[in-house]
Amino acid sequence: MSYNVDPELLPWLDMLPLVALPDYEALQAARGQQSQLSDLMPAYEPANPIDIRDLTVPGPSDAPDVPVRVYSPANRQGLVPGLVYVHGGGFVLGDLDTFHAHVLRLADELGIVIVSVDYRLAPEHPFPAPVEDCYAALKWTAEKAGELGIDPARLGIGGESAGGGLTAGTVLMARDRGGPELCFQFLGIPELDDRLGTESMTDYVDTPIWNRPNAVYSWTAYLGTEPGGDDVSPYAAPARAADLRGLPPTFVSTCQFDPLRDEGVEYARRLAHAGVPVELHLYPGTFHGSSMVASAEISARMFADEIAALRRGLKVTGSP
Repeated sequence: MSYNVDPELLPWLDMLPLVALPDYEALQAARGQQSQLSDLMPAYEPANPIDIRDLTVPGPSDAPDVPVRVYSPANRQGLVPGLVYVHGGGFVLGDLDTFHAHVLRLADELGIVIVSVDYRLAPEHPFPAPVEDCYAALKWTAEKAGELGIDPARLGIGGESAGGGLTAGTVLMARDRGGPELCFQFLGIPELDDRLGTESMTDYVDTPIWNRPNAVYSWTAYLGTEPGGDDVSPYAAPARAADLRGLPPTFVSTCQFDPLRDEGVEYARRLAHAGVPVELHLYPGTFHGSSMVASAEISARMFADEIAALRRGLKVTGSP
């Protein structure tokens, strides 16, 4: 297919990393190239001092502890909002370093405490390991809110791509397990539906960065079986949740030429119908991961919208 990609993004198409995941051997090669992807992301020098600590928190029952990276504004006064951040990577790629610059910038511009989660990856650790790691990190963050300098009434969670899907699954867990209470969830270009039946998922077999073949491998690795079965948990594929009532206010972003587009739009529609305050953005001319081209106006707008949504959702007051 041909795609009407934003003109500012077009020159970058040949320079962006080629992500192709036909099998486990290709995945191992992609993991070996993760540092190159990190190098593509522009470095960020915070305007304000940020304390950064790597540590581990108690993991799920009978599972290893979960590595996290805590970003704390050094000059904060009193309690500030907190955000648990879940990185992307199709459930099979990514780590704390891959999204470090982005998370550092969020902490700097918003003046909030962020706990970034290094959850276990599939296929070595299929569902429920990744989402249970995220839930364990969320519980720890809520329990240690005072020590971390977080206002527990202003605790949210967010992530992008698979991180958006894991965020949605973690939020469903928090609702169903009686906490922690959350004031907001940010679902950036989220991966939500293993049934792979939407129009965008069916048609977009050759889009940049992410496409249907990659999505098929991603879900197969995460579920440990062929996607689209009859008994997939909504904590794995949140689009399968029968009831979305009682979830926190939500921001959903989607890209026009992204196979994940329609499942994000549909999840936002269902949230709205369930009475959840929800805001949906669909960015024209974009594709999955196109925000890596930070110089493009549309990428700047996407980041500005993310900052504004987090500021509203976490009730950030003042400047850092």
